[in-house]
Amino acid sequence: MAETRGKLTAAVIYDIATGEATGVPCMFNPFEYTVSKTNTYTERAATGSNTSQMEFTKSGGQTLQLDLVFDTYELGEDVTLTTNKLWKLMEPKADENSDKKPEPPEVAFKWGVFQFEAVITQMTQKFTMFKHDGTPVRAQINVTFTQHKDANNYPNQNPTSGGAEDVRQVWSVVRGDRLDLIAAKVYGDATKWRLIAQYNGILKPMNLRPGQQLVIPRLQ
Repeated sequence: MAETRGKLTAAVIYDIATGEATGVPCMFNPFEYTVSKTNTYTERAATGSNTSQMEFTKSGGQTLQLDLVFDTYELGEDVTLTTNKLWKLMEPKADENSDKKPEPPEVAFKWGVFQFEAVITQMTQKFTMFKHDGTPVRAQINVTFTQHKDANNYPNQNPTSGGAEDVRQVWSVVRGDRLDLIAAKVYGDATKWRLIAQYNGILKPMNLRPGQQLVIPRLQ
């Protein structure tokens, strides 16, 4: 299993068709990431009213946005040897068994129990450090993943249990969240907070941080 420079388990981005082993591990795990979703509505004038009626048009796919840093200064090699692997994940591929036009691969961002399956719709690379000959050795990558099919924001597998059937949902912590308040919202019973703490290996339940992803187990 790949590790970051800080010896932590590395998040990885990979082509689902070829598997996680061929993916691009993160040299530094992201400090935070953002998951969002947009629904589209059309405004229609309401007869005899000063306000418009909102008519639902379509539901958009979830998007995941994150920033990554890749640094090869200590190795002395061109950082693009690593980051070009991410650009490859945006290149259309032809299916030899299909007449459809080539499409970019479906990819996954996996970090611990969180897995987001999508396609990469936007990526920006900014070089911030160079060798004396101009070779780039550090790059900041901003990447956006967009789901193109309906998918629940559930991990495929939990390291302490059998799999997704044990998982109710993934909760993204916001400022002010507490385990008892979360348990009250998802279970209707604040005393069930210990289930969440145990399932996520939380030893200090008062130290939740905004952006932290909690797996909410199903009640047995």
